[in-house]
Amino acid sequence: MDRRDDQTGGVGSTTQPQGDVAVAAGTPGVTGKLQYERPSASRRFIRRNALSIIMILPLVLYIFGFTLLPVFDSIRLSLVDRFTGEFPTTSNYREVMDSTNFNRAIRNTLGITAIGVTLELIFGLVIALMLARAFRARGFFRSMVLIPLGVPTLVAGAAMIYILGLQGYLNEILLRLNIIDQQILWTVEGWRGMFSIAIADTWKTTPLVILILLAGLEAIPGDIYEAADVDGASKWRQFWDHTLPLLMPAITMAVILRAIDAFRIFDIAIVLAGSQVPVMSSFVYFEYFAGNLNGASAASTILLLMIVIFIVLYFLIVERRRGDV
Repeated sequence: MDRRDDQTGGVGSTTQPQGDVAVAAGTPGVTGKLQYERPSASRRFIRRNALSIIMILPLVLYIFGFTLLPVFDSIRLSLVDRFTGEFPTTSNYREVMDSTNFNRAIRNTLGITAIGVTLELIFGLVIALMLARAFRARGFFRSMVLIPLGVPTLVAGAAMIYILGLQGYLNEILLRLNIIDQQILWTVEGWRGMFSIAIADTWKTTPLVILILLAGLEAIPGDIYEAADVDGASKWRQFWDHTLPLLMPAITMAVILRAIDAFRIFDIAIVLAGSQVPVMSSFVYFEYFAGNLNGASAASTILLLMIVIFIVLYFLIVERRRGDV
């Protein structure tokens, strides 16, 4: 065999296998079969957490279908003109804000929220401090405190009529004590109506605040108070310097939960005062059943913005002082 045949790729040459390998390596079909394709990060995450995803998927669908989707649709309706169908427009917001009942509803909602949350925090903290101490029948009193929380809101409102109504116990007591000379109608527009609804809501929901604050008190280590006793700190100094700062996360949670719920107050206000003391939720209710769906959606969106603004301001004012934000 000629030497040139070996050099030019003859049968026994060594250059031919190298050429075959090069061709195979350059062929996409061949390399795709030989190389192992590594799963993407998203696929690996799904494989590792498949059971958790399956378990949480119903909750995600529930929140999206019954919370987020109605909220987004309400915001969309608030931007649609109910007469011309124009989108987007602020005509519904202008119409709602020009309404006298809407302005009354905002004022009443803010007043009831401020009075109610303040009273609930004061009473809740005092009762929680009492129930956190060790004494006989503590479990019994803890259970009794929770009774109003289990009463339906409509029933609680109806029960409050016997106290705050024109012929209620409050007027009867004030008359017998000669504090007033005639019966007072408490559930009317103004501070009396706000105070009456706030009192009824306080009686109903203070147990929730007590539970939150009591859990926060139980989480405070007892060594802190032992060290404070050794240092000679009084009970007031222990409360102000140790209990209150360590209880701030629980107070924050209680304020946010109760303020959101107070902004949405509806049942007790309807039962006690009806349309005499309008609040944001009752205003939306009456507008909806009056056929003004777009105006009701606009009022609902404003109520949502009020809640969001309150939460943001609370964190900016209160939490920033603690150095958490």
